[in-house]
Amino acid sequence: MGAYEVLQPIFHILPEIPKPKRRISLRERLLWTGLVLLAYLTMSQIPLYGIPIQQGEQLQPFVFFQVVMASRRGTLMELGIGPIVTAGIIWELLVGSRIITLDMTSREGRVVFAGVQKILAIVFAAFEALAYILGGAYGALTTSAAIAIFLQLVFVSILVLLMDEMLQKGWGIGSAISLFIAVGVAQRIFWETFSPIGPLGDGLYVGVFPSLVYSAYYYLTTGNSSLLYEIVARKSGYPDLIGFFAMIFFILLLIFLEGVRIEIPVAAPKYGGIRSRIPLKFLYVSNLPVILVGALYSDLFIFTQALWPRLNPDNTNPWFNIIAMYNRTETGQLVPLKGSLVYYLSPPRTIWGVMEDPIRAIVYSALFILFSFLFAIAWVETSGMDPQSQAEQLIKSELQVPGFRRSTKILSILLSRYIWPLTILSGILVGVIAVVSSMLGVLGSGIGILLMVGILVQYQSLLAREQALEMYPMLARLIGE
Repeated sequence: MGAYEVLQPIFHILPEIPKPKRRISLRERLLWTGLVLLAYLTMSQIPLYGIPIQQGEQLQPFVFFQVVMASRRGTLMELGIGPIVTAGIIWELLVGSRIITLDMTSREGRVVFAGVQKILAIVFAAFEALAYILGGAYGALTTSAAIAIFLQLVFVSILVLLMDEMLQKGWGIGSAISLFIAVGVAQRIFWETFSPIGPLGDGLYVGVFPSLVYSAYYYLTTGNSSLLYEIVARKSGYPDLIGFFAMIFFILLLIFLEGVRIEIPVAAPKYGGIRSRIPLKFLYVSNLPVILVGALYSDLFIFTQALWPRLNPDNTNPWFNIIAMYNRTETGQLVPLKGSLVYYLSPPRTIWGVMEDPIRAIVYSALFILFSFLFAIAWVETSGMDPQSQAEQLIKSELQVPGFRRSTKILSILLSRYIWPLTILSGILVGVIAVVSSMLGVLGSGIGILLMVGILVQYQSLLAREQALEMYPMLARLIGE
C-alpha cells in the first residue's frame, strides 16, 4: 500500500479550498485578493482573548521574526505565517533532497506532497502555540485562558493556510504568504516614517518626519541644534534620517539588481530552428536565503524563549547559557544577554550599537552571510534549479543551445558556468545587503526591504501576465490557462 492510500483518509478530513470551476476575471481575482488582505489586517489588530491588552502591547518581538513571519505580537496573527513557512521549508528540503521519495509527475504524488505539507503546517502551529504559552510569553495564565489562546492561535493558522491556498488555486493573485509579508513591511515603513507618537525620552517622536519637523522647530525657537544632530543618528534605536535615506538607497539598488539578467540563447529545432533567449536572474535565488535564515533564527528564538524560564531562569545552567541567556524586563520582554548564541544572532540596529559592540556586529554578519550562502546552494540543489535539472527541462522542451550537442550532460556543464556563480554571488549579496541595511537601521528592517522589493517585483510580473491573458483569450487557451 502506497503513501497515497495510507494518507487519503486523513486528507479527506483536512480543510480545503476547491479550485474555481471557471477562469475568474482579473477584476474578481483582485477583489478576492483584497478581501484576503483585509482579513489579515483585521486579525493583526484584534488582541488574543485571554491576555490583558496592556500586556499584549508591551510584548516586543525581534524585528526579523516579525517581518519574516508576518506576525503581530499579542494579536490573532501572533504566529503569522511561521508554521506554514517552517513546514514548507522542511518538507521541500526532505523531498527535494530525495530523503523522502515522491513522484511529483503523478497526481497522487502531488496530492501527497500538498496534503503532508498542510498537516505539518497545522502540527507546527500547535507546537509553536504551546511553546508561546508554556514559555510564559503571556505571563501566568489560567488553564481556561491557556486553552482559549491555544485554540485561537491554531484556528487562525489554519485560516491563514486556507487563504494562501485560496489565492494560489486561482481565486486571487499570487500567494497570501508573500502578500502578508510585503504589506507588513510597507505598514512598518509607513509607521516609522510618519508615526506622531511622542515626545520620547530623547525629545523626538517615533516617526522620522514628525521628528524632523519638531527638531527644526526647536532649533528655530531656541537656537539649540542638539535635536537636529539626534535625528540624524538616534542612539535610542528609533527611526532616523540615516535609516530613511539608507532605505531609499537599498530599495533602488534592489530594483536595479532584480532587473539584471544573463541571457542564454536557445533554439527550437522542432519549430524550424526558431531562436530565443532564456534569462537567468542575477539574483538567481532571489530573497529565499534571507527567508530561510530568518525562519531558522526565529524558530531558535521561539524555542529558547519557551525553554529558558523552565531550564535556566537564573542563567546558572552553563550548557544552556551557551545557547541562550535572557533578562526579563519589567514589561515582560526577554532581552538576550551578551555571551550567548542568541545574542550574537540578533543584530545591532544602529551605528551606535555597532560601535558599542563591534564583535557582536562581526559575528552576526559572518554567521548571517555564511548561512545565506549555504541556504542558497542547498535551495538550488533541492528545488530543481541546479544545472542538471535545468538541462533536463531544456531537453524535455526540445530546446538546445546553438553550437552544442543536444545532450543533458553537455548542457549541464554549460549551465554550470552560469548557475553556480550566480547562486554563490546572489546568496552572498542578499546576505550582505540584509546585514548592512539592518545595521544602518533602515526603515522596515534590512530583511524586510529585501523581501518587500522581491515580492513586489514578482507581483508586477504576475499582474502583467494576467493582463496579457485577459486581453488575449487565445493566448490563455494556448498555454492551458
